Amino acid sequence: MAILRHFPLKQQQSQIFSFLDSKKIKYQAVDITQGPSGKEEMRKKAGNPTALPPQIFNGDKYCGDFSAFYEAVEAGKGEAFFKL
Repeated sequence: MAILRHFPLKQQQSQIFSFLDSKKIKYQAVDITQGPSGKEEMRKKAGNPTALPPQIFNGDKYCGDFSAFYEAVEAGKGEAFFKL
């Protein structure tokens, strides 16, 4: 969906956090800018050397990116997306 690319990063994060909060799901946001290897580690865990934030994980399980999250929520499969 091309329209998703127009959502600024903070808005994407806000939508993800709002969904998790509404379901009372605990989460930890990780700031990948706080260390030199943050982005590299995110990309390695996502299995995509060009992945951009936000990338979503449940522990060490990769769930997907914002587009995948958005599509799952729109389809009523948000909790399944997070591998709960």
